[in-house]
Amino acid sequence: MESTSSIAKWKHSLLYLSLIYATLYYLHHRISDKLQISQPKVHLKKNPDLPLRFRYDGTFKILQVADMHYGMGMVTRCRDVLPSQFAYCSDLNTTRFLKRIIEAEKPDFIAFTGDNIFGTSTTDAAESMIEAFGPAMESRLPWAAVLGNHDQESTMIREELMYFISLMDYSVARTNPLAEDLSNPTKGDIIENIDGFGNYDLRVYGPAGSHLANSSIFRLFFLDSGDREIVQGIRTYGWIKESQLRWLRGVSEGILQGQKQDSSHSPALAFFHIPIPEIRQLYYRKIVGQLHEAAACSIVNSGVLQTFVSMGDVKAVFMGHDHTNDFCGNLDGIWLCYGGGIGYHGYGRAGWPRRARVILAELGKGENAWTRVERIKTWKCLDDEKLSKIDEQVLWEDLHWG
Repeated sequence: MESTSSIAKWKHSLLYLSLIYATLYYLHHRISDKLQISQPKVHLKKNPDLPLRFRYDGTFKILQVADMHYGMGMVTRCRDVLPSQFAYCSDLNTTRFLKRIIEAEKPDFIAFTGDNIFGTSTTDAAESMIEAFGPAMESRLPWAAVLGNHDQESTMIREELMYFISLMDYSVARTNPLAEDLSNPTKGDIIENIDGFGNYDLRVYGPAGSHLANSSIFRLFFLDSGDREIVQGIRTYGWIKESQLRWLRGVSEGILQGQKQDSSHSPALAFFHIPIPEIRQLYYRKIVGQLHEAAACSIVNSGVLQTFVSMGDVKAVFMGHDHTNDFCGNLDGIWLCYGGGIGYHGYGRAGWPRRARVILAELGKGENAWTRVERIKTWKCLDDEKLSKIDEQVLWEDLHWG
C-alpha cells in the first residue's frame, strides 16, 4: 500500500517538474530575446571636412541662427504668432524654417548665437539640443555655437552644455580655447584661467588648390557672454569678462599662435549672445533693419567695444537675445548686428516673420589669383512663403585693394 502511494507521489512530482521544464523551454525560445539586456551602441562623432575654407568661387557664407528657444518638439507651443497659426504651431516650425533656409542659402558654416534651447521648457537638455541642432547635423555642414542666458536652465550646467555641443556630429565648437603657443609645453591643453564656457576661435583658409589654401585669411571669434549675475545687489545680465578680452587680444596679436600677424590682412567676425551696453547708442543713429525693443544688456561695461577697436581685425559683431531687433549699426568702425529671433517658442511679434541672418565674405580677384578678403556683406531671410531676402548691405570693404 505504501509502495503504491510512493510511486504515485513520484509520478506526480515528475509530471510537475516536466511542466516546469516545458514552461521554461517555451519562455526561453519564445520571449528570451525580449528579456535580454542589450549593450548600448557606441556613437563615434562625425566630423566635417576641415579646415574651414573659402569656396572655389572665392566666397564663404555663414548662417547666423539666433534664439531658437527649443523646448520639447511637437508638444512645445509657439508664442506670439497669429491666431490662424497657433493651433498647429510648435518647435517643429523652428525646425522646418531652419531646414528651409539651409537648403535655400547653402551656407558653408552655421553659427548659433545662444538660447539654443529654452531650459525651463524641457526636462532633458541633451535631448532638446539633439533636436534643436538636428538640421545642422543632418546637413553635414560644420557648425558652432555659444550659449545664451536660458540654455542652462534645465538639466545641464553651462560647462556640460558646451562639452556636449563640442561632441555633437559636425560641430567644431569647443568648451574653451586651446593653448597653441609653440613655446608652451602644454600646447593642446584647454586654457582654464578664462571666464565662461564657449570661448574659442576658428580659422578660415583660402580655396583648395589656390596659393591661399594653406593660409588663414579669415577668423571667427566666439565668446560666452554669460547668463545673469548680481552686481552690488542688482540683478543684471552677464557680460564678457576681462580674462576673455585678454585672451582675445592675445589671439589677435598672434601671441598664442607663436607668430606675427598683420590684422589688416586677416579680418575677423565675433559671435556672442548678450549685446554690449554701447548698442543703446544706436537708438539715435542710422541703422539698417528694425529696432522694436530696448536692448537688454548688462549694467557692467567691460570694454568689449574698445577691445575690438584696438584689435583692428574685428569688422562686425553678431548677437542675439533681443528677438525683435534685427538691425545693424556702426560704432567706431565696428558693425553691431542682431540676428533676429528664429525660434517660434521664443517671444516675438505676431505677424512679424521669424528670421535668420546670412553673412557673406568675398575674396578679391587679382589678375591670375585670389587676393585677401575684400568684402563682407549681410542680409536676412524671413520665414514666409518666398523666404524673402531683406536689408542686404555691405558691412566692410578693404579699401586698400582696388
